[in-house]
Amino acid sequence: MVTREEILVLGLTAGVTGCLVGGLMFGIGMGLVADGIHIGWLLALPGAPVAGLTGYLLARRLAKKLG
Repeated sequence: MVTREEILVLGLTAGVTGCLVGGLMFGIGMGLVADGIHIGWLLALPGAPVAGLTGYLLARRLAKKLG
């Protein structure tokens, strides 16, 4: 059985990991775009979906404990 503590830790972990990964991708990508290197958009645009994907993967791992 998943406890309340595990759900809280999942939320915190997903939030922190998502912010770090997505923010880093976005920051580096926008830095490249600001320097005139247009390939930086390939890092900047998928930053948010990649951040959400990390939370989704963490949630699936916790849900696997239930089954």
